[in-house]
Amino acid sequence: MAKLCLCLTGKTMKKDLEILNKYRKIIDVAELRVDCLDADERLYIRRFPELAGVPVILTIRRDVDGGHFSGGEGARVKILANGLAYANEDSRLNFAYIDIEDDFDVPSIEEAARTFGTRIIRSYHNTNDFIENIPEKMKSMRRAGDEIVKVALTVKSTQDVLKIYEASKLFAGKDKILIGMGHYGVYSRILAEHFGSFLTYSSPLHDNVTTGGPGQIDITELAELYHFRKLTKKTKIYGAVGNPLKKSVSPWFFNTIFNLENTDSVYVPFPASSIDDFMTLAKELEVQGLSITVPYKESVLSHLLKKSSVVQSVGACNTVYRSANEWHGDNTDCGGFAASLLQFIGKKNLKYLKISIIGAGGVSRAVASEVSRLGGKALILNRTVHKAKNIAAKYNFRWGGLDNHGIEDMYKFNDIIIQTSSVGMDGYDTSDPIESYTFTGKEAVMDLIYTPPVTPLLERAMSAGCKTMNGYDMVIRQACMQYTRFFEKEIPEKLILQVEKLGAEIWNKIQ
Repeated sequence: MAKLCLCLTGKTMKKDLEILNKYRKIIDVAELRVDCLDADERLYIRRFPELAGVPVILTIRRDVDGGHFSGGEGARVKILANGLAYANEDSRLNFAYIDIEDDFDVPSIEEAARTFGTRIIRSYHNTNDFIENIPEKMKSMRRAGDEIVKVALTVKSTQDVLKIYEASKLFAGKDKILIGMGHYGVYSRILAEHFGSFLTYSSPLHDNVTTGGPGQIDITELAELYHFRKLTKKTKIYGAVGNPLKKSVSPWFFNTIFNLENTDSVYVPFPASSIDDFMTLAKELEVQGLSITVPYKESVLSHLLKKSSVVQSVGACNTVYRSANEWHGDNTDCGGFAASLLQFIGKKNLKYLKISIIGAGGVSRAVASEVSRLGGKALILNRTVHKAKNIAAKYNFRWGGLDNHGIEDMYKFNDIIIQTSSVGMDGYDTSDPIESYTFTGKEAVMDLIYTPPVTPLLERAMSAGCKTMNGYDMVIRQACMQYTRFFEKEIPEKLILQVEKLGAEIWNKIQ
């Protein structure tokens, strides 16, 4: 299985050891980033493997490779030599690995490493550009069969991640480390085993130290949320697809369930620049189920062999699952929203109620469908007016733009106000989409965003005395329905309560 490596980037070895001791029980390997140490501290690195008590990688990352060492190559060679000097017959007291770049050519260092069992990680880092022929690069880098070839590239698209995965298959059975740095490559770190990587690097992001590299995930998140050290090639993969994809409640919800049930599955974030490229990669990775988020709830439809009646009616899909090796789609936003809304307002239906729906994306489609089914009348407002019109026409609803005229119409449809757009969400436009609307205090206001828990819109509504609710309850309800689609069984109520308690603890740790 892929190893979990903790990057140690403190200015002193004492600080590094403090951090190592804090996470010792959840890691396999530590990387001593000598380039991050104060100059005086670098004189004593030979002691570190014995003090650490775990296998340690000796690394001095140059600034041109994204590190912090700006001295000459001669000085770096001397530090590496000091780290390997006076090797002990007990290999546990030596550095287990040494990371040297593919253009590093000092045979004496390599010979000294091999003599006492220190494995060479031959690395290439490119923090600016993506190289097209990864297999050729890997082939040219390996100088001996015992080396671990490491290629870390900044990925700018899902197509780049797909190329990394394809390269990994060509080098199956050989120790290697392949990393997609940046937002789109996050899951190449979590799914290191599936990408054929020898290990994945992680940082203690909450310990006030330098991050080991761009896009590294917090060590606690990897170990406790994704249960990284339990993942094998047989682990079934599920996840959320969107762009951009920020922190979501879904990973801790599903992963907590998997852990409680002792299910060999993992749920990961899949930020995707293209739904077409991602679905190709998902097939390669044998992904079993997906939660589809903004902006792909409509564009994913072309990839589905079978669509539920709800998807066909609404024209949007938020749940994709594999059946007989083909993709099937459903929409659990509808059921999750309806159950959450009715509980919120304490009614069995929406008869005689007039409702404003803000936004005209995939979630708005689900909301409009349920409002109509439950007997409500609605006004749909959106910045792009024709999108609001297209949804409203299906249900004979009113429609308009988020301009003065549209806002004025809201006062005739203000029993319930439902905000469905991404405006106000962490990582998106954090403004209030209806800031010119004045709350009377009698409205029931539901913002389907849950990060942050209180959006600018909800804060203003609360101040006016309105009854308010965010989207947390809805997302949990629809996630339970997704689980049923993924596994063809219901979640026991007792398990849901356990999930909310244990999952919340992990969620709080990684905020």
